[in-house]
Amino acid sequence: MKKYSWIIILANLLLFLGYFNYSVVQKEKLLEEGTLVFMELAPVDPRSLMQGDYMDLRYKLPSEMTLDSIPKRGYCALEPDALGVVRHIRFLAEGEKAKPNELPIRYTKGNWWNINIGAESYFFQEGDAEKYGNAKYGGIRVDREGNSLLVGLFDDRLKKLE
Repeated sequence: MKKYSWIIILANLLLFLGYFNYSVVQKEKLLEEGTLVFMELAPVDPRSLMQGDYMDLRYKLPSEMTLDSIPKRGYCALEPDALGVVRHIRFLAEGEKAKPNELPIRYTKGNWWNINIGAESYFFQEGDAEKYGNAKYGGIRVDREGNSLLVGLFDDRLKKLE
């Protein structure tokens, strides 16, 4: 019986490590090949006593957009301008595809006033809150499958804050 226990433990460990490495490779691929878009940020308090300094990100949605009628999960289409700044967002109906000039991105409806796209927190070194307090845009890499990855915060001239 002991021999089978070790085999089961080892098999689970190998599966876990395989899945972990697969997800790392997917994120690296997204960083290299994803399209960089800039989403305007809505102001939020940048402090957490338990986690250190970080900025809880909320993205500014168009004023005409209502979240009452959308499903809890789905895709929305981002339409960036020539600089990559997202100027138009629309929700995709079940099975609907994004237009060629749009990028799909997965979302979940967090609450009545916001959607989550998987890039809602930006952690930085303690004491740097003042530097990031002036962030105007979140820079997000997006692929054609709707995956997203936050790559940094940017000022109003699209210069990365570091």
